[in-house]
Amino acid sequence: MDDPFLWLEDVTGDTALDWVRARNAETVSVWADDDTFRALEARVLAVLDTDARIPYVTPRGPHLYNFWKDAEHPRGLWRRTTLDAYRDGSPDWDVLIDVDALAAAENENWVWSSAQVLRPAQDRVLVSLSRGGADAVVVREFSLLRRAFVDPADGGFHLPEAKTDIGWIDDDTVYVGTDLGDGSLTDSGYPRLALRWRRGTPIGEAVTVFAGESADVAVSAWHDRTRGHERGFVSRAVDFFNSEQYLVGPDDALTRVDAPTDASLSVEREWLLIRLMTPWTVADTEYPAGALLAARFDDFLAGDRTLHVVFAPDAHTALHQYAWTRHHLLLVVLRDVASSVLVATPGPDGFTTAELTGLPPLTDIGVTATDPDAADELGDDAGDAFWLNASGYLTPASLLRGDLTDRAAPAVMRGTPAFFDAAGLRVDQYFATSEDGTAIPYFVVGRPEAGPGPTLLYGYGGFEISLTPAYSGAMGLAWLERGGTYVVANIRGGGEYGPAWHTQVLKAGRHKVHEDFAAVARDLVARGITTPDRLGAQGGSNGGLLMGIMLTRYPELFAALVCQVPLLDMRRFHLLLAGASWVAEYGDPDDPDAWASIATWSPYQNVAPDRASRPYPPVLITTSTRDDRVHPGHARKMAARLAETGQPVAYYENIEGGHGGAADNRQLAFKTALAYEFLWRQLSH
Repeated sequence: MDDPFLWLEDVTGDTALDWVRARNAETVSVWADDDTFRALEARVLAVLDTDARIPYVTPRGPHLYNFWKDAEHPRGLWRRTTLDAYRDGSPDWDVLIDVDALAAAENENWVWSSAQVLRPAQDRVLVSLSRGGADAVVVREFSLLRRAFVDPADGGFHLPEAKTDIGWIDDDTVYVGTDLGDGSLTDSGYPRLALRWRRGTPIGEAVTVFAGESADVAVSAWHDRTRGHERGFVSRAVDFFNSEQYLVGPDDALTRVDAPTDASLSVEREWLLIRLMTPWTVADTEYPAGALLAARFDDFLAGDRTLHVVFAPDAHTALHQYAWTRHHLLLVVLRDVASSVLVATPGPDGFTTAELTGLPPLTDIGVTATDPDAADELGDDAGDAFWLNASGYLTPASLLRGDLTDRAAPAVMRGTPAFFDAAGLRVDQYFATSEDGTAIPYFVVGRPEAGPGPTLLYGYGGFEISLTPAYSGAMGLAWLERGGTYVVANIRGGGEYGPAWHTQVLKAGRHKVHEDFAAVARDLVARGITTPDRLGAQGGSNGGLLMGIMLTRYPELFAALVCQVPLLDMRRFHLLLAGASWVAEYGDPDDPDAWASIATWSPYQNVAPDRASRPYPPVLITTSTRDDRVHPGHARKMAARLAETGQPVAYYENIEGGHGGAADNRQLAFKTALAYEFLWRQLSH
């Protein structure tokens, strides 16, 4: 109540937006209004818009679906082709929805969110569109046969703007959770009710399948349409990391899947997969955190606890991703943050694994798509295909397709050209020692022989999100080509070494994230890679919170910071938009013991009273008015408080963009160029 800038939390209030426009004008005039900036912005936009990018695809039966943005279609095209046409290299794309044309016709600032195709007929689609890139979406049914949206008057599914969860059950029925007024949402702003909604009936008459508590994060339901394994499921997320999973039986009877609530569960045909976040003891056998276990689903529900270990971690190895094909399970494994792929094959006595060969020697590999249900539509030999994306910091991305039916080496289907000159550049991995003695890995991309120079350190450190070495054309041309060094810190809070890399820094352990990042900053100086007056850092969302902490607690380590779509006021984060869902990560500010810890590092509450008492490095804070996940009030209030105390701060708020900060490539190019230009001017002296 003693916050003098509380009025800036009024997202679309006239007074607050007048303040935003004034700050935007100041920032543009200083940092984005000369030929150097405009040239950089144009180069970044050319990378984002180029037709040389890979059109990533989602296979669904006989079609490959793709969403594509370019200079002529900034809001994008949803389109499809066939595998044969895609393989030939110049597919004749069948455009299904032109979002630019739709936005113009309806006078809406539509941003594409998602599309769910009804299988196997592939004649109807649930399309989600947001206004300006927000998480909240409008859901509309689209007919692929008529190439038009289905009018609600004709029985088409249609829902107004909300943070809706929806999915097909059959041709005329969906599971849905949405905003139906008082009591229908959780405190985090997500659906509290899982409903079954029949075509042609009002949403108010939908049948409640499950009702959660208001303190839950969210409730969702979905239907498995796999032939021979049709079944419904409900998930109740009691907090961000704990969920209860239920099988929906006849008459909506619910059977709990009795696995640890903090484990990740998935069901594919006869198999239940359980990825453990913490150790689990079953019948005197302890399975470690990070292990992937498999059980036969029906037997498990019946009480059989026969578990097969599909993957077991070690001190250097963690499971990063997994995806089913029809007869196999693909496992992407990180070994000291470098990727490899294993193929796990179920048999009568468990799973056998073998490394997938024929992959390029790259450091980041991810499964972009599989389609195990294609076997039901196209024949049993059609479901073992998979698509991989492979790249490195200096190696442009390649899209590969393989098929485990014949175990042939994956073939390159598409490749991205180099977008920046990598001559003389090198990638090295080092380890810094944090305050508690933990070794923290980080990657350095640059020219080692150049000596100390402008260096940008990037970090995130939360929610078990791993930072893996991937190619970025924009970063390369905007930073590396200019002579800068780029560093990525794999600090705790991520998942680079499995769940424990994350769980040990939750709540009261949060300070370790900050200490890890500071340790990497110091190590860069100790190794002669940079100096404090030439070191900058950048992060967004939870990484934006990290930047706020670096600003207020470790200002002597940095010469410039870029803080994007951040959390910063940790006294009120749980009261703003989706903030209540992150209490499991940070702690509850309303709990005195938790607040005693949070208060030591919450950036907004720890701003120095004036620049004379503790000078801060210049900081650029950016956000989006349409961010309905992390409230823009965090960024606004921090910028206002810094300016009031005389600290150097620049501020820019995109009116569109959602949590990603940009609604189209032009906005993204501006935001990207602004960050790099700000950092380069501060560090390249």
